[in-house]
Amino acid sequence: MVGVLTKYWPGQHGQVLLIILAAVVLWGLGHQYLAWDVAVVAGLTVFCIGSWATGAIPDYWAALVFMLLAVLTQVAPTEAVFAGFRSSTFWLLFSGMVIGAALNYTGLGKRLASLLARCMGQSYGSVLAATLGFGIALCFVMPSSMGRMVLLMPLVLALADHLGYEPGSNGHTGMSLAALVAVFFPGFTILPANVPNMILSGMSETLYGAELAYLDYLVLHLPVLGLLKALAALLLILWWFPADPPRQRADSLVTEPLSRQGRHMAVVMVVCLALWMSDGWHHIAPGWIGLGVALYCLFPGVGLVGKDTLNQKVQYGALFFVAAIIGLGAVMAEVGVGQLVMDAIADHVPLNSDQPVANVALLALVSSLVGMVTNLPGIPLILTPISQELANTSGLALATVLMTQVLAFSSVLLPYQAPPLLAAVQMGYVSLAVLSRLCLALFAITVVILLPLDLVWWYLLGRL
Repeated sequence: MVGVLTKYWPGQHGQVLLIILAAVVLWGLGHQYLAWDVAVVAGLTVFCIGSWATGAIPDYWAALVFMLLAVLTQVAPTEAVFAGFRSSTFWLLFSGMVIGAALNYTGLGKRLASLLARCMGQSYGSVLAATLGFGIALCFVMPSSMGRMVLLMPLVLALADHLGYEPGSNGHTGMSLAALVAVFFPGFTILPANVPNMILSGMSETLYGAELAYLDYLVLHLPVLGLLKALAALLLILWWFPADPPRQRADSLVTEPLSRQGRHMAVVMVVCLALWMSDGWHHIAPGWIGLGVALYCLFPGVGLVGKDTLNQKVQYGALFFVAAIIGLGAVMAEVGVGQLVMDAIADHVPLNSDQPVANVALLALVSSLVGMVTNLPGIPLILTPISQELANTSGLALATVLMTQVLAFSSVLLPYQAPPLLAAVQMGYVSLAVLSRLCLALFAITVVILLPLDLVWWYLLGRL
């Protein structure tokens, strides 16, 4: 919502001034009725969320401003401000960047992508299905939606040209949408695959000592929110953008054999995935597993990454962004901002401990509204610090309340909520109008069909 409104504001500097003015006004008004530290944190929250939602200034800049002002004003202990750097989620994101660089450096990423061509059949539907299936598989080995998009989208567009689907044709648009859906939406159901998942995991660990298990998270969310949503997207694409069968087979493309480093990296990824999938047994958080894999890849002489990987391939701005979100959540919990939000929710959301299913639906609705006002990472930022209070009021387990956020941030109403989708539009992979239409349709299908099915699935698993 903020992104839509500020789209028409005259210039980037105007947006920045508007955000700063709103933060100062909120701090000034809040200081009249609230404790000084609460008012300061409220102002910082508005500044950060406004900056991140509008993109008026770089994410890392707002993140560092928050850290600086929070330390200078001493509104919370330094440990809370910098809690993000101690979270395994921060290191999971770091390791994902290193792993992504290793996949590209060793050629394994391109080799995996070339397998997509071999999986495609001779019909248009099989081409789209193979694209979706491969993109979902890529979510398991590459913990970055942006990285997956950069890796897969150029290959899919090249394949579309090879198959005879020219730019602007239904076939070309259909393949583009299938690839984008595959690298983005199912990732919300795989713990290290998307940023909001990692923020939720990091804040849950920081605030409540609750580490989300990789396999439990996967089983709870992948079947409905991942696979069935991907199937719904496939049917929508086939309906809206029908096309003739490809003119020639995709597997006629020539591919180079996998190098020794590529085979080495394949073994490393198998070990990494095995450790992630068995975290319920060995109880090592996915972030520390990922860090161990990243350190192995970075070790001199192993040959899985370039010498300048840390300087050129690691996106430190994204790391500061995630660390700041986790730290902001910890600061909000420290000074009691969450209780104010909780009081506002209690006045307008009729939670009843005797109606667990209705409570889950209401909490998902609240999370979705938060995502519309801010963006997807804003959902765990706002709601995780008050999840224990929501659990006490609703009668639901804390773990269940935390998981209701996934119902919301896996359902995108419009592309402005998700930076990777906007990046796809800016890179010319798909038009904003077409992508918005798909997001709206998937959101409606989720609310009407997938959400009830997901609640049944949660009940079968004993979560309700």
